[in-house]
Amino acid sequence: MLKIIFTAICCAAYLSGWAQFTISGTVNDDSGPLAGATVQSDHGNYFAITNDQGQFQIRNVKAGEYVLLIRFLGFEEKMEQVTIDESKTLTITLVEDTRLTDEITVYATRAAEKSPTTYTNINKKELKKQNFGQDLPFVLNYTPSLVTTSDAGAGIGYTGLRIRGSDATRINVTINGIPYNDSESQSVFWVNIPDIATSTQSVQIQRGVGTSTNGPGAFGASINLQTNTKNDEAYADVINSVGSFNTHRHTVGFGTGLINDRLSFDARASFINSDGFIDRASSGLKSYYASGGYYGTNTIIKAIAFGGHEVTYQSWNGVPESRLKNDVAGMMSTAAAEGWNTQQTDNLLNSNSRTFNIYDYKNQVDNYKQDNFQLHFSHKASSFLTGNLSFHYTPGKGYYEEFKYDQSMSDYGLTDVVIGAETITNTDLVRKRWLDNDFYGITYAINYDKDRYSSVFGGAWNKYEGDHFGEITWAGVALSAPKDFRYYSNHGDKKDLNFFWKSNYALTDKLTGYLDLQFRRIDYKAVGVDDDLSSFNVGEEYNFFNPKIGLTYQLKGGSHLYSSFAVGQREPVRNDFINAPSGIDPKPEVLNNVEAGWRIQRSAYSFNLNYYLMSYKDQLVLTGELNDVGASIRTNVGDSYRTGVELEGALRVSSKITFGANVTFSENKIKDFTEVIYDYGVGYDEYNEIQNQLNDVDISFSPSIIAGSSLSYSPFQNFEASLLSKYVGEQFLDNTSNQSRKIDAYFINDLRLSYSPSIKGLKDFNISLLASNVFDSAYESNGYTYGFVGGGETVRQNYYYPQAGRNYLAMLSLKF
Repeated sequence: MLKIIFTAICCAAYLSGWAQFTISGTVNDDSGPLAGATVQSDHGNYFAITNDQGQFQIRNVKAGEYVLLIRFLGFEEKMEQVTIDESKTLTITLVEDTRLTDEITVYATRAAEKSPTTYTNINKKELKKQNFGQDLPFVLNYTPSLVTTSDAGAGIGYTGLRIRGSDATRINVTINGIPYNDSESQSVFWVNIPDIATSTQSVQIQRGVGTSTNGPGAFGASINLQTNTKNDEAYADVINSVGSFNTHRHTVGFGTGLINDRLSFDARASFINSDGFIDRASSGLKSYYASGGYYGTNTIIKAIAFGGHEVTYQSWNGVPESRLKNDVAGMMSTAAAEGWNTQQTDNLLNSNSRTFNIYDYKNQVDNYKQDNFQLHFSHKASSFLTGNLSFHYTPGKGYYEEFKYDQSMSDYGLTDVVIGAETITNTDLVRKRWLDNDFYGITYAINYDKDRYSSVFGGAWNKYEGDHFGEITWAGVALSAPKDFRYYSNHGDKKDLNFFWKSNYALTDKLTGYLDLQFRRIDYKAVGVDDDLSSFNVGEEYNFFNPKIGLTYQLKGGSHLYSSFAVGQREPVRNDFINAPSGIDPKPEVLNNVEAGWRIQRSAYSFNLNYYLMSYKDQLVLTGELNDVGASIRTNVGDSYRTGVELEGALRVSSKITFGANVTFSENKIKDFTEVIYDYGVGYDEYNEIQNQLNDVDISFSPSIIAGSSLSYSPFQNFEASLLSKYVGEQFLDNTSNQSRKIDAYFINDLRLSYSPSIKGLKDFNISLLASNVFDSAYESNGYTYGFVGGGETVRQNYYYPQAGRNYLAMLSLKF
């Protein structure tokens, strides 16, 4: 199959050769040349950036009809139609853009060209290329320092990402400037907004603390999404994807364009289903997006609603290492350590070594629905003063259902059942664990930009209210309890207030200073009974001051040197309070972040070099310690750090070939770490704590090398073939640097083909193929470990999340 595709591409390249020319010229405004303007063709992948004199040159252009799009920040985009049958020289004049645009909603929380921090921008065109219906982490997979994982193994359902080794709870996510992280766990559940990439205009990923934003503190990175901006013309979209694991994605959308030059409405609905790579790891996902906006000369009012409903079969537990290795004796040891019965043990022994799922109950699903409502008011008071005010409300409700074997009724607050002379203390049962929550608040920003000084004053007030409770919906015996007996219930309440002031001042024509000051106050209360029937009462308040300072220096040709120092502080998550030993409150974490780098962009290439140091105080990590009811405890460790170098670049080798690559080399260490293991004695009737003191150990899930690349070849107009490669170095499952507890390094390659011919009556026609893991590598991207001493021996169990081998997704996209 791959040989046939490669041969076809080579033949097409041979047949497509013809004369090539040069497009050159200057880009100006009324006062003179514009340095740094971009000139891009509508097809053929031709691109240039103007130099200090506003000049550009595009070589090796094939004969044909082109539309050049010329962009420069603060000016209206201009389209220039050219016929190339000889070399052409153009003079292009741009007009200052005085209109207010949708970008105002994310302006306050994004880094700009002269921001002294580290970031990557992904525009709509790049998102569209990679969006085959998988969750957003997989669409962003090839950006620097990023590692993705999928519980179901194929990128649909529960997916996650890490950036610089930091997990989702340490990555701040905003959508149109509004926080998206769960308030209590601080995690991000992309499965709740499936196909959000289709309704996304752009994404900015800031690595490190970044600039001040709204919501939880960025302790590894921040991801800033902007949803679709207005379309001037009416349209209708139909997108269909099909592929391996019985995957189907159907998306329909439409937009009215501008009505009376003022009103615009857009809507989308998506339906995604997949069986998943792991046994029974199916996903049934529905999502929607709708917006309506009023676009005045100086005012925008825009209402946005988006959300989803997911029903996902649980594949959370991973695959035991013994099953991956087909180790029968090891599998029997796994079953004994887990306390699995005969049916569960048979499932383990007879399953595929890479697709095992412990669950086989038909309704072992996660069922959750979430809606997001946003209302944005933006106004331009003058040529240098703009502002926006946004209101938001996010209700969410759902549960996960579980079949549990041989449960002790006392663990659920139930009395034993007496039948005649027999007393029944244990039973099989089905339980549902519910979350019913509301999140609402306001965000705001005032933007000033005049002469040498620009400033943003912004912030937010947000409140979360969440109920957690569990119900028993069925039992193997008649219980002396009402139907749907609620065996635990607790409530969380969190208020999050922050405001920030960011300023850029041009100290000279080349040197710009940056100051960013943020104050954040958190008031968190949680009270009730947890799922293990333990009572808790949490009441904590935090006041964080997070300063950031930096410099940017513009070199000749428009490249930039930058450096910055930033402080980030972060409150513990819900489980840190609830699972902590009695009387020991977890401390907030502190991060001191240094970033320094060089950014250069030319017409034929771009290159970014960045050094970072992320020094942590009181970072919360798992040690193996348990609380008095057996729940895992995260403990503050004194000093830890991440430091590394990130390189990112792109090169237009010719009019047909482009190459992009990024690589991160890092060191991620905890200076002093105490591992805790429990000894239950030979007869499992003791409870002793064993502590192992370790020094200079690697932070878990932090590979020292992460690399990605893309090689794109366009042999003829409207066709592109891309080889996408990703390398992730070895990662440890815990903080002990133990070689027997690690995820092996892996190297995977994807092939993406795209063809977009011009068809009369269609605004856009595209057919694409994504062949993932084309060399069928067997690899795992995530895992966990636990161990104890009991029965006279040390027990250690490693679990992994295998990812799919070679698999395919084909997509057809039509735009009318």
